[in-house]
Amino acid sequence: MAAPNSTGRPGYLLKRAQGALNTALTGELREHGVTIPQYAVLTALDEEPGLSNADLARRAFVTPQTMNQVLRDLEQRRWVSRRPHPGHGRILQAELTADGRETLEACHGAADAVEDRMLAALSPAQREQLATALRICIESLAE
Repeated sequence: MAAPNSTGRPGYLLKRAQGALNTALTGELREHGVTIPQYAVLTALDEEPGLSNADLARRAFVTPQTMNQVLRDLEQRRWVSRRPHPGHGRILQAELTADGRETLEACHGAADAVEDRMLAALSPAQREQLATALRICIESLAE
């Protein structure tokens, strides 16, 4: 059996979908003055307050150095506050502020709109099949 051409390969299609999603989400988040890494940090801190720079860098797929700058920017905007870890003085734990939560809610609305646009042509059953297939792919590669 012949190998599929590159444009039909699942990895290629996933990368194209990720690129299109990234472009659309970047545009929507820009309306709120937020970047994708900043949105990732706000979301992670909403789900798990007190994460460190290193934890947040892993979740946002950026380097620790980049995350330092992201956190400084979020602190200057008063969307995030940081305090020393009780057991490790050099580690700073981050938390959302009230302004950060308000910004996050607006960004969730923007992200929902992008996802709705992306999935508009799919039926509810197709949406569930897509989510299931993606979870299986992720689990298969994580083993």
